[in-house]
Parts: sequence; C-alpha cells; structure tokens
Amino acid sequence: MAKIERAIISLTDKSGIEDFAKKLVSFGIEILSTGGTAKKLRGAGLTVMDVAEFTGFPELLDGRVKTLHPRVHGGILNQRANPEHQRECAEHGLKNIDMIVVNLYAFEKTVADPKCSLEDAIENIDIGGPSMLRAAAKNFRDVTVVVDPEDYPLILDELKMNSGTTLRTRFYLMRKVFALTAAYDTAISNWLKNVNVNSEQFDEK
Repeated sequence: MAKIERAIISLTDKSGIEDFAKKLVSFGIEILSTGGTAKKLRGAGLTVMDVAEFTGFPELLDGRVKTLHPRVHGGILNQRANPEHQRECAEHGLKNIDMIVVNLYAFEKTVADPKCSLEDAIENIDIGGPSMLRAAAKNFRDVTVVVDPEDYPLILDELKMNSGTTLRTRFYLMRKVFALTAAYDTAISNWLKNVNVNSEQFDEK
C-alpha cells in the first residue's frame, strides 16, 4: 500500500476537483498546486501551497516553467524502498510527492478553431503536465497518478479503507497515463503535418 501524504493538483479540466480535493485534505493529504487550479481550490476554502513555494523557485517565462524542478521530479521519482534514493533525498531536502492529479492543456480544442495560429497552437503544447504524468506513471509502485475525474471515487474508496492506494489500482491508473500522453503527442504531430512550411510565416526576417 502506497501511503499518500502530499499531492500536486494542476488541471485544465477542473470538473469535480473541489469535492475531491476536500476529501483528500480530510485524509490529511497536503495539496500543492499552480495558477488557476490553486485559485479555484482556495476559493473552495482549501489551504493550498503554491508549487513555487514548495520548490523555492518562482514561475518563469510566462508560466512555461512551473513544475520542471528537481524538488518536484525528485519528489515524484524517488523509489521509497531504495536506500540510496532516500539518502540523496535527505541530502538535498527532497520531500515525497505521492499523488499527481493532472490533465493537459486543451491542444485539440485550441487547434479546432480555424483561426488558430501556429503560435497559439505551440503555446498550447503542455510540457510540465506530461513530464509529471510520465514521471509518476514510471514510479507507479510508489505514486498514484490521476488523469480522469471518473477515477476520483475509486481513489477515495481506497483511501477510506487505507492510507493509500493498492498496487493494482496504481497500475491501472498508470496505463491510462501512457494512453493519454500517446494520444496527446499524436494529436500534436497530426496537426503539425498540415502546417504549410512554405508559407510566408517561415521566411527569415
């Protein structure tokens, strides 16, 4: 059973997140968040720590760099039963992040607009989200990763019975992550195939 003490919640689709997060807090889970998600959770009366406060490093480059930090990825990727990993975490002050609740920038919705420019499309390619999801999925033996609001009840049911989630559930959730990121990258690739590289927008200034 992987105990959950700390979670990052960072969502484009925020449906149902207030109730889910409230229940996580009721189980003693600390919530880290960013941007609009943090604002929404605070608006629901929850205490939330900004990821920037957790890492000690501000968001940069118009939000392009928020969660790409060793305190985030080290907290996700360390193997809890690996003594060397735990020694390094202690040496560098890394705290475990046991749950990732993330979905991705709405790339397909953005490019469905016929007026969508290449610049708009590029800015809606998520970097930090897929990075956290893949890290958490890789370390599914220790980390619970959630991409689908329909899985909130399953996770809460397990938390009611235990302090964490079962390995079987974490593997089920991990498979959903790689299906999502594969589809996401495919959508980006397919859209880019239709960009006319001979158009004036590619002329060097």
